[in-house]
Amino acid sequence: MQDSSLKDSPARHLALQGASNFRDLGGYPTADGRTTRWRHIFRSNHLGQLTAADVEIVRALGIRSAFDFRGIEERAAGICVVDEITVHPLPIEPTVVAALRAELAEGTLTAAAALELMRESYRNYVRHNTHSFRNLFGHLLEDRAPLVIHCTAGKDRTGFASALILHALGVPDDVIAEDYLLTNQHYRRDATAAIDLPEDVRNAIGSVEASYLAAAFEAIGHEYGDLETYLRDGLKLGVTERAALKARYLES
Repeated sequence: MQDSSLKDSPARHLALQGASNFRDLGGYPTADGRTTRWRHIFRSNHLGQLTAADVEIVRALGIRSAFDFRGIEERAAGICVVDEITVHPLPIEPTVVAALRAELAEGTLTAAAALELMRESYRNYVRHNTHSFRNLFGHLLEDRAPLVIHCTAGKDRTGFASALILHALGVPDDVIAEDYLLTNQHYRRDATAAIDLPEDVRNAIGSVEASYLAAAFEAIGHEYGDLETYLRDGLKLGVTERAALKARYLES
């Protein structure tokens, strides 16, 4: 997918020096013939390493709210450097690296095991962290755009959250999958992270795969029956809330 849905559309990916995965969820078509609004919802990796030039770009976008899925220690290690942004913590503690290190200690760590641990982490977003995604949608219905959603890398917790937002707005599955996979084009991995793990394992956790997102939606099917029921019962998005989201985040 190109960075812009149309030739004269705004840039989808903003090439910041200190946040490599900063992207706009605007310009995507919906089933009812509308499109998601540009410059309303952004997704990103964390905002703790923005340069002075980056901060000016983010300020120019008018962003005032950030919804942060990082755990407690992650947040402390990379505090948002844009003073005007109010950060709303929606903590989902990371589990994958600790599980990988446990496998390494047992001598059972392989790239295949890493892939399955990634998939299991996505299943657990549904099983154990639905409340954080529910709270996100509460904010989306109340807070004023433009806003940004992020975690540390902006690819897993943020990727699932972005997929849920686009689903709730009526964006088709194939477009949602393409947005999710754009991380592999734009995210610059931290070369110093988890250097004790084998390179093939670091590759598995440093990128995204369609099977990761699919695992989350499989868990939705198992736990709730189908996506519509999850949106209604898990995320508390009834007919009124869905209509309000569309009125706010879709072009009319």
